Amino acid sequence: MTIDYHMPAKKLSPFIKAYLVIESQDGLENRVLPDTSLVMVFRFKGMVKQLVNSLDEELPSFVVTGLRRSGKQVNYSGNSGNVLVLFNETGAAAFFKEPLHELFEENIPLGDLNGYKNLSGIEERLCEATDNGDRIRLVEEFLLSRLGNYDPDKLILAALEKIHASRGLLRIKELADSLYISQDAFEKRFRKIVGTSPKQFSNIVRMKSIISDGRQNHVLADLAFNAGYFDQPHFNKDFKLFTGQTPKDFFKSSPLW
Repeated sequence: MTIDYHMPAKKLSPFIKAYLVIESQDGLENRVLPDTSLVMVFRFKGMVKQLVNSLDEELPSFVVTGLRRSGKQVNYSGNSGNVLVLFNETGAAAFFKEPLHELFEENIPLGDLNGYKNLSGIEERLCEATDNGDRIRLVEEFLLSRLGNYDPDKLILAALEKIHASRGLLRIKELADSLYISQDAFEKRFRKIVGTSPKQFSNIVRMKSIISDGRQNHVLADLAFNAGYFDQPHFNKDFKLFTGQTPKDFFKSSPLW
């Protein structure tokens, strides 16, 4: 498998973190952990399946993947190729008219979303492209054509900064109070723009922090305590839901890409 990283053009950098071009010659199985932003995928060759209830389900050629509370198993066929658009945490809201929480734990065909009905043009051009540079240019041209007038929600940006600073441990009521907004109004704005509730987003941040620390410190009791857990079984349960493995097995395995 090869993974080719590309940074977005200046006009798209406020919305997009990076592009990945993933190609697999011989096929690959990979567990993908939850992250804090949505992903748009353009498949230009081969097939990709996701394991759901012990069954492989083929994913659409062009798909948007919402935030998730748990990891997923993805299987790439031989001779497959995909361009992944990794949005910034509030970036996807500039490209979709639907409230993003409607995509939570879903893989939605791009053509099912408002403003994306006709995708035949970019599909043909991506299949004909001969190198990754051309593929990224085509995707950026497509995204720019869908970019509307969008003003970032400064309150939500401030909330994200506070959540990250606390490593996901800040109580949502305290967070809303610090931003001088009611908790109910705050949660509605947050879900619409980010794609999940503040509590679930904070949990993703907390688990990602645990995993980052655990790569350097394998004392599980310390990891659990530092992340706000006061009993090991509760920590183990949440960790396995997030990764699909126990903490012990996860940290023995190879790092995921």
